[in-house]
This record gives sequence, C-alpha cells and structure tokens, in this order.
Amino acid sequence: MALPSKSRANAPKKTTEAGNPEALNDALAAIEKSYGKGSIMRLGDGTVVPVEGISTGSLGLDLAVGGWGFPRGRVVEVYGPESSGKTTLTLHVVANAQKKGGVAAFIDAEHALDPQYAKKLGVDLESLLISQPDNGEQALDICETLVRSGALSVIVVDSVAALVPKAEIEGEMGDSFVGLHARLMSQALRKLTGLVARTNTTLVFINQIREKIGVMFGSPETTTGGRALKFYSSVRVDIRRIGQIKNGDQPIGARTKATVVKNKVAPPFRKTEFDILFNQGINLLGELLDIGVECGIVKRSGTWLSYGDQRLGQGRDRAREYLIENPAVADEIQHKILAELAPHVVQGGAATRGDGAAQDKSEARERPVAKEQAAEA
Repeated sequence: MALPSKSRANAPKKTTEAGNPEALNDALAAIEKSYGKGSIMRLGDGTVVPVEGISTGSLGLDLAVGGWGFPRGRVVEVYGPESSGKTTLTLHVVANAQKKGGVAAFIDAEHALDPQYAKKLGVDLESLLISQPDNGEQALDICETLVRSGALSVIVVDSVAALVPKAEIEGEMGDSFVGLHARLMSQALRKLTGLVARTNTTLVFINQIREKIGVMFGSPETTTGGRALKFYSSVRVDIRRIGQIKNGDQPIGARTKATVVKNKVAPPFRKTEFDILFNQGINLLGELLDIGVECGIVKRSGTWLSYGDQRLGQGRDRAREYLIENPAVADEIQHKILAELAPHVVQGGAATRGDGAAQDKSEARERPVAKEQAAEA
C-alpha cells in the first residue's frame, strides 16, 4: 500500500461545524508568541472603550458626526469650495484640543495661515506647532514623525492639494506627472493610518474640490489626491457656504451647511447648518438658540425668544447678545440640549460650551482594547 505523501500528511485537518478548539488555541498562542500579547484576541475578552473626540466648535456638527466631535485615533477629511470655512472649522478643532490640555500641530502646506485670525478663534499660538514644508514628501514625513511621537492630540494638514511632490517642484513648467500626487497620498496613508490609531491622534486633512471632465450624469465634483484618502478616512465632511449674513448692506458672515458624507463612528449623511461670523468664527450661541427652539427648550413667541421665565430678547441677534452677557444661562441651555439629545453625556459629565456634544448611546461606536492596554490607561 502506498504511503501518504509528506505534503498530504502536513495538510490541515478538516474541522466539523464545532471547530477544533485545541488547534485554534495553538494558533492563537503562536500568533501571540510571534507578534506579542494583544496582537489577537476575542472581542469579548478585551475592554471596550468608547471612541473619544474633539469638538468641532459647532454643536450641530458634533452631533451630526456622532460623538464628541472629530474622533480620536482616526483620519478625517474636510473638503469644500473656496472660502467655505474649511480652515476655520479645523482651527476650532485645534483650539478645543488645546483647551483640553492637548498639543496640536498645523502643517501649512499652502503657506496661508493667518496667526491673528487663529488667535481670535481661541488658538493658543504659543503652544501651537506649525510647519510650512517645501514639498509634499517633507510635509508627510513631518506628519509621520509627529504621529509616531504619540504626544499630539490633533494634526491638521492644509491642504492635500498643496502637497506637491518633490519631482514636480524640481521639474519644469508644463511637465506631466500623471498619478504622482495620488501615489504619494496612497503610500502616506498606508503608513499613517495604523500609527494614528495606536497613538490616538486625530489627523485632519483639508482638501479642495475639482471637476471631472465629460461627466454627463451625477456630480462632476471630485477631491484632489486620488481615492486613497476617501477610503482611509473615518469621517468625511463636505462644507459649503449657502448664504451671506449681512448687517444692512455690509456682509458680516456666511451661513454654512455641513454634510457628513462618510462616517465610520456613527450613521452617515447627517446634515447641519450654522453661521460663521467674520473675525469671530463659528457662531455657537446662535446654534444653541436654533437647536434649543427645535428641542422646545427655548420658546419662541412671535419674535421673542425666552428660556423658562427669562426673556432672552426680541429676535435671534438680541437673544445671542443676552447669552454673551450671561454665559451661565448659555451653559444651562446647552446642558439641557445634551440631556435631551445625548443623555449619556450628561451622565458622564456634561460638556460646556466649546467642549462639544455626543449622540445617544445606541448609536455610539466603540473600539476594543486589550485588557493589558486598558489597565495601562
């Protein structure tokens, strides 16, 4: 009788529907021996840690994103037309990260950051790390080094379109470099995504939009840098200006609409609107009034707005001025809004203005962490 061949003898054993527990345990032990404790685990064995976040400065957008704001340990893309509020939004994220004691970095590839405007939005210029790189490779290399340090809460890259490859900068005008920018972004994101998750850093890319040629149906708009960023981003926010805010004939701000077109930490496709006032940033107090009226916390009677027995003012602008003069009332309104829309935030310690908001527990996403990592935290 012929003996079985060596390859047939070493072939994996067939398992029943119940599986082979001993073989599985041996495989798990071999993986942990090769790659370290916690490299593989059963989901129920680890401690489940809710996804944290950094407030965007807009209560409505924080709720639309589905958590405390932009999630920690994830890649986020903010894109839209020119002058739509992309940089303003990310500067609010930087300011709120600093308020929580975190360190923030701003990689200004466009060489266009206005420090005085950033200061007006609440950014601490003394502690903000800023880099104005010469080319895309340098920018992404600096970004990788900062992420690896594990010392930063948020890094903003402004913008993807300005991450020009070194070969293109050193080349002549008119030279063609097909796909070079997309390959650069794809390689960088392959390296950065895992690092961002391990160091719990929020990496925000600002992006511009372009138009595809020859599109007959559907939107011709697309973003720069290829498709890699679309795949690697956990949250993608489309931000657009939909109207002007005027004081008489003088424009003083813009009505802005934000759409969460992709979301891995909560349900996607949520939309919100808010005001961006020139030299002031996002009008959070105006949002409190709008959301408060929707929730029934702030009452509207004709043109008058009231909260409980207190009259806030005749019209939204007067009511906002009242909240500026009485911040305790604004905090109380926000507390009640969170109790209505995000009760678990209040149970875990209510956020005050500028610290963001969260959504209901049933929609919160969580990430597993090995017991050893949870104990260290």
